[in-house]
Amino acid sequence: MLTALTLACASLLVSCTDSKEPEEPQTQAAIKPVVTTNALGHLAQGEGKPVIYQVFTRLFGNTNSNNIPWGTIEQNGVGKFNDFTDEALLGIKELGTSYIWYTGVLHHAVINDYTAYGITEDDPDVVKGRAGSPYAVKDYYQVNPDLAVDVDNRLAEFEALIQRTHSHGMKVIIDIVPNHIARDYASMNNPQGQEDFGASDDTSVEYARDNNFYYVVGESFQVPVADDYAPLGGDPHPLSDGLFEETPAKWTGNGARAPQPNINDWYETVRLNYGVKPDGSYDFTALPDEYRNLDYKAHAAFWAQQSLPDSWYKFEAIVHFWIDKGVDGFRFDMAEMVPVEFWSFLNASIKSKRADTLLLAEVYQPHLYRDYLQLGKMDYLYDKVEFYDSLKLVMQGTGDMSAIADVQESMADIEQHMLHFLENHDEQRIASPDFAGSAEKGKPALVVSALISKSPTMIYFGQDVGEDGSENMGFGKASRTTIFDYAGVPAHQRWMNNGKFDGALLSESEAQLRQYYIDVLNISAHHSTMRGEYQQLHSANLNTQSDYTQQQFAFVRYNENKALMVVSNFANETIKTDIQVTPDIIKKWRLTPGEYAITDLISGNEASLNVTADGSGAAFPVNLSALESHVFELTLGAKE
Repeated sequence: MLTALTLACASLLVSCTDSKEPEEPQTQAAIKPVVTTNALGHLAQGEGKPVIYQVFTRLFGNTNSNNIPWGTIEQNGVGKFNDFTDEALLGIKELGTSYIWYTGVLHHAVINDYTAYGITEDDPDVVKGRAGSPYAVKDYYQVNPDLAVDVDNRLAEFEALIQRTHSHGMKVIIDIVPNHIARDYASMNNPQGQEDFGASDDTSVEYARDNNFYYVVGESFQVPVADDYAPLGGDPHPLSDGLFEETPAKWTGNGARAPQPNINDWYETVRLNYGVKPDGSYDFTALPDEYRNLDYKAHAAFWAQQSLPDSWYKFEAIVHFWIDKGVDGFRFDMAEMVPVEFWSFLNASIKSKRADTLLLAEVYQPHLYRDYLQLGKMDYLYDKVEFYDSLKLVMQGTGDMSAIADVQESMADIEQHMLHFLENHDEQRIASPDFAGSAEKGKPALVVSALISKSPTMIYFGQDVGEDGSENMGFGKASRTTIFDYAGVPAHQRWMNNGKFDGALLSESEAQLRQYYIDVLNISAHHSTMRGEYQQLHSANLNTQSDYTQQQFAFVRYNENKALMVVSNFANETIKTDIQVTPDIIKKWRLTPGEYAITDLISGNEASLNVTADGSGAAFPVNLSALESHVFELTLGAKE
């Protein structure tokens, strides 16, 4: 298995310290590659961008391949914190990873009996799946007992995983879900002075500023019903009786106010109150718009003078708890459902405690992006609704690449804040028939997504080996890997090779795909142009008399010393043409007429950039097979 340092030296043709073969074998831990931070102060393996590896923690290390629908933990198995061995972490780091987002770490509602450990049993009537949703958190000060070898010491096992991750030069992100919690929230582990959510609520009113919940006064909760759904697939359970005691009923997580939510509501969760009245007006001081341009210190000073709703302070205590445990960042679920003022308060508090904490948020309304970045002090937002959705249409053969050029232009002022991804736990697998039907169709998209901007790149575990999400495990439908049930993930398990994490069981095509991800993501992580400038070549090449179409995309990235010329073919046919580089770029690069040597960082093949005799333009030849990309590197000032 190649190390990231070896790949950086070999693939990127850059000078690396200690790059010659050692006389004696060295372990990865003994090799200390240079790491740097981006403009926001976040870790990258090299001179490029942060790469985030999202892993669904309970699925990652599971070697059980039974995959029985609605199977129990005994039938289908579960991964543990301890499965993230040194070998596993090396394999993750090989992808250019600087942050691991461990999804599903916090103690959420599960259908497994841990009463022997003093943990209250969860009711299947208000739990989705048998393993439970990671976004129905039951105890914010503890971790999922399923993930521990020794349940009594489960928090210590997670702390040990944090330390192992750090020892391999990577950092740790976990989820925080401020909008809602499990309907049967019950913390056993509150720090001294911290009450449970709702412990002091006035339940005689629908709303009060310092209540943690909203109430349907005088009504009891009723379990939602549907003709085509039965908890646990109809398997018997002592608590599965269509009843759940909750009086008065609480508002459901997605804001449903009926005592009996719809089966499609987030009925397993309850909505938290941040001082937003039922009519939508605010019960706290508004943040002046001029704070948009002020730093987190100014935001912290502003909120220190205010009286704020109780839920704000409860979440401040929660995030501080996890920072003290060594967590390096948070992914905030459905951030747009919580007022931006709360994020100003919370994120300013986090940054005041530890300034390099990475803050990533799920926001799906583009008109709110700048508010949540500038007023809410987020570091990064999902670039889902515009960039990902547009690229998905191209992969499916129904979109065109001009949409991507337009999105990048519209995001120019915030592009380094917009996280790029092709898969995550909410999205369909690329290889799923409902998406693209082939992991190969993700290859040109990976190049464009990972290299087009200064934004961090994120991949989902199993994406690098073409996992197709075809297992129908119980709650929900196949096409994305289950987040609700116990399962083994077949293609990922072949890379895992029963805990060796050497890829020995991968098919040839799966192994080649993983190597492709390694090559591209290490360009993203290591190449200095990732922090440089971007300019699209798409429009100029569409207007030429050539075979270039809306199924190709060309752009450049550059700084003072290096340039990358990137072209990707999304078509199922070969394209042979010359890619035109516009005169303004030639001027910026200070190129004089003649030929310049360029090298494809993916294939290693060489070509030439030909600048015209009058210096008014340039071109380089491409011969792209179906779904192929070239990433040509040019050393500025180096003519053949």
